[in-house]
Amino acid sequence: MLGPSSLRILAIVGSHRTQGHTAQVVGMIEAQLQSLAARSGRAFEMETIYLGREDIRMCQGCRTCFDKGEASCPLQDSLQAIKARMADADGLIVASPVYVNDASGVTKNWMDRLAYICHRPEFAGKCAYLLATVGQGPASHALRTLKMALGMWGCCIVGQAGFKTGALMDASEMQSRYRHATKRIAQALFDAVDEQQFSKPSFLSLMTFKIQQRYWQRTTEDSIDSEYWRNRGWTEPDQEFYVCHRAGRAKVVSARIAGGLLARFVT
Repeated sequence: MLGPSSLRILAIVGSHRTQGHTAQVVGMIEAQLQSLAARSGRAFEMETIYLGREDIRMCQGCRTCFDKGEASCPLQDSLQAIKARMADADGLIVASPVYVNDASGVTKNWMDRLAYICHRPEFAGKCAYLLATVGQGPASHALRTLKMALGMWGCCIVGQAGFKTGALMDASEMQSRYRHATKRIAQALFDAVDEQQFSKPSFLSLMTFKIQQRYWQRTTEDSIDSEYWRNRGWTEPDQEFYVCHRAGRAKVVSARIAGGLLARFVT
């Protein structure tokens, strides 16, 4: 448990619009989290970053972050400062409007620029809730895009939700239609952070860790990635997950057996 001191949430909104539908949904969740924190006697802090208003230049695909480390990236902009704020937060909300049936371009570029974290999952132990807003079509593809990235970065995905807002839904209708949904989301994120849900990994998460672990145990390359895994003790034979966990022994053993078998074919 976190105890009564504070709750820090960072919302990352993949939009330029600070008053748009995505921002409004995030604001509704913030109000609910504020209420939950007050009732539990906690100080509450929530910051919202609008990716469209940040200096995040387009990824050049140069692989420097993979091969030499992110500090060597030729694009010296706001990205690393944003990543540091992500690391400082107790929980994350990642929200994007749906453009062309997927996450927005600024969201995708943010994910592309952090692609190296797929190899070095430094957000293991971080709870995240994923949101997408859409006019009339499905939000499922955009949510899958977010889930793939955040999951590969090590985040514990505690929930996801899509909101159909039409093109011109006003704030009062947003409140009327989605007040209960945003209340449930706030409660789910609050509980996940409070109960350290990341310490109860799923079978799939445990199995994925084993597959990755087997790869880095076998590799002979001397790289930023392999050093990262070794320095955290993740390649040690008795290491079962990125962080200390409370998963049942039967699930852990079966996931590691399955991961070990699959690793023969995918690593």
